[in-house]
Amino acid sequence: MENYVSYSMLLAVIGLVMAFLIYRYVMSFSPGNQLMQDIMGKIHAGAMVFLKREYKIVSIFIVIVFIILFFALESKMSAVAFLVGAIGSMLAGIFGMQAATQSNARTAQAAAEFGQGKALVVAFWGGSVMGMSVASLGLLGLGIFFYFFADSNPTVINGFAMGASSIALFARVGGGIYTKSADVGSDLVGKIEAGIPEDDPRNPGVIADNVGDNVGDIAGMGADLYESYCGSVIAAIAIGATMGAHSMAWMSLPMLFIMVGLIASIIGIGCFNFLKNLKPQSALSNSLYISGILFIIFAFFVVKNLTAGMSDEYLKGLGMISKLGPFWAVILGIVVGMMIGGITEYYTAHGPVIRIAKASQTGPATNIITGFAVGLESVALPVFLIAIAIWVSYICAGLYGIAIAGVGMLGTVGMTMSVDSYGPIADNAGGIAEMAHMPPQTREITDGLDAVGNTTAAIGKGFAIGSAALTALAMFAAYASTVKTFPGFETFVLDLTEAHVITGVFLGGMLPCLLAAMTMTAVGDAAYDMVNEIRRQFREIKGLMEGTAQPDTNSCVDIATKAALKKMVLPGVAAVVSPVLVGIFIGPHALGGFLAGATLVGVVIGLLMANAGGAWDNAKKYIEKGNLGGKGSDTHKAAVVGDTVGDPFKDTSGPAMNILIKLMSVVSLVTAPAIIVLYKMIYG
Repeated sequence: MENYVSYSMLLAVIGLVMAFLIYRYVMSFSPGNQLMQDIMGKIHAGAMVFLKREYKIVSIFIVIVFIILFFALESKMSAVAFLVGAIGSMLAGIFGMQAATQSNARTAQAAAEFGQGKALVVAFWGGSVMGMSVASLGLLGLGIFFYFFADSNPTVINGFAMGASSIALFARVGGGIYTKSADVGSDLVGKIEAGIPEDDPRNPGVIADNVGDNVGDIAGMGADLYESYCGSVIAAIAIGATMGAHSMAWMSLPMLFIMVGLIASIIGIGCFNFLKNLKPQSALSNSLYISGILFIIFAFFVVKNLTAGMSDEYLKGLGMISKLGPFWAVILGIVVGMMIGGITEYYTAHGPVIRIAKASQTGPATNIITGFAVGLESVALPVFLIAIAIWVSYICAGLYGIAIAGVGMLGTVGMTMSVDSYGPIADNAGGIAEMAHMPPQTREITDGLDAVGNTTAAIGKGFAIGSAALTALAMFAAYASTVKTFPGFETFVLDLTEAHVITGVFLGGMLPCLLAAMTMTAVGDAAYDMVNEIRRQFREIKGLMEGTAQPDTNSCVDIATKAALKKMVLPGVAAVVSPVLVGIFIGPHALGGFLAGATLVGVVIGLLMANAGGAWDNAKKYIEKGNLGGKGSDTHKAAVVGDTVGDPFKDTSGPAMNILIKLMSVVSLVTAPAIIVLYKMIYG
């Protein structure tokens, strides 16, 4: 069965070809009138310029780390794998951004010409370019390194995950700072001070806000799920390599899973055209269900065939509950992922949202208190489910089962990312409809699509944080196994009564808080500059409020770009450097505790911030629909303040947490040999 892995590269190429064909299909739709095309052009140009400047800065970091790894590690190909993983993440961002920024006006025009069904198809298929690119590029890179190094030196593949994670953190943080500084500035001045609608063309920050939707939620989220996808597979490969006689089969299994997952995603995306006339939420959910059910069926036959020739004694020695142990772990991962997504949807789209909206009737303070309480409350059930997933998947298939459960959560990432990318396209389509003065019926359609997009984005983040916890734990186990291979560390264990370990736990728990503070502060600083610039333009450009003069949108785009690129560097460098410093100067035991502390606190903060931010956003939208006084009321103004607090929560700091914990785990795994050598040099 493992021989089929050699076809992974071919399947990946087919996936990329399909992404290109989907892109050409989306481009066949009309982009609308000249005004719509001009707005789309500004959004596209701003997004691509930001991406180009971001990648230039990140490339410097990547080259430096590549050189360090090349000379510090015995296996030079680990450095090459790191470089390829980083390049793959960049390419996914470019492909997805190109499609998304060309799909928004086409979605608005389709809504005006054909109605909701066709607009839904254009937005979804525009997002599916990103979904197919993420899944196919990840499979291609993993397939190449698996083909050449799985037999001889499987640790080389770990470098690929490190490269993907490094880019993901920069992309998430940089994109998040950009989009939320623009969003906060536009909302505070436009909605509250000037009293004009969202996406009003008079607002100088609107174009920057629409650009931000793409750099944060397309390129940023794409890089996030790309590294989650690759990281979960590589964690399973790393553990599979230690599993004795049939180690190659266990290393092949996660590769086979993502291969059938890509096939299931392709079928699910293809079926969407038949679901377009359903309600948007139903169409998107059913597509996910189709892909998920197909993936489960394929996974069953993969596991059944792979373990057919293995003895019960051998499997029992590995901690397998039966020959189908890995399959049950995959099922568990999918079910828990869906349950976390459902809980996320509840807290960001149902009762708690109305609770926050009602609290807004007494002002911004009660809105923020209630929203923060909802965020705290929303942590409990997902963390409980993650704990159950860890426990039961271990019963099913040992440590390997934990890693495989993470693979199960992201097996159909092609579909998951397609649904997630749909949201920013629908959001941009609404903005273009407003700025181009399209009929109210068109804006009603795009607003409906956008509201569903907020929920799908929250669900995607739920999957990402759940898989992050399982993947980080699996990589943590792989790190412990790696350390045991070095002389003097054969009995390596983490004892919670040992001072070095506890020191590491506290240091690790501190880092997610510090990173969240850095990113929140960055958004606040950038938003301060954005607010002052928008105020200046309203004050100094005569006729702007009357609609007889044009705003200077380029200055707002430039402010957001410079702030994001300047502020993203320190958090990214800190995440890479901190585990290495802890390992070298306090020791491998402290580094183990460091990873444990960071994983727990990172998961909690990530869930809290993502869910609270989503709930604040939808509470504002609930009021804007005419409830509790509607737009322009004091209740609405209070909700807008809450939403501006929630913006960096849900789109900057929160999503960065799941990348942080995996990045630190994979950095520790890749650099463990160098860390131990340097630690021994210092302490003897």
